[in-house]
Amino acid sequence: MSKVGYTAEFDPATTAKAMAYEINVSPKHCQEICRQIRGMKVSAAKTYLQDVIDKKQSVPFKQHARNVGHKRHQTGWPSGRYPVKASTEILKLIKHAEANAEYKGLDTEDMRIIHSTSKKGRVIQGIMPRAMGRATAWNIELVTVEVVIGEVR
Repeated sequence: MSKVGYTAEFDPATTAKAMAYEINVSPKHCQEICRQIRGMKVSAAKTYLQDVIDKKQSVPFKQHARNVGHKRHQTGWPSGRYPVKASTEILKLIKHAEANAEYKGLDTEDMRIIHSTSKKGRVIQGIMPRAMGRATAWNIELVTVEVVIGEVR
């Protein structure tokens, strides 16, 4: 496995970062969650993701919205889902970034998510046996998610 770097560089004196490397969650769900939490305060993002896990609030699906149902309580964009597994992993990642900021001596109360993105990891090849000696690909796509939090000025 090769080393994966961050997609953007920030000032290490005012930011803290964390990366979840090759987690087994949906790439599409991670992309939509990262789009939604980018720019939020850390405390608001943690509350939002906990509400998604508890299915109190949905994540708007903007790019991957084919055959996605509309949510009545959602404002601004009609289609959305409750990606519990991906939200749980990203919530853990935000907590890790917050712990990194605390270790650096930064004020975690006023921190904002300044960068969050997901990118493809490797694909674990698999097959599903079919009739008459055939097989269908049954692959597992892994995802790398990165979060950078910084102080609000």
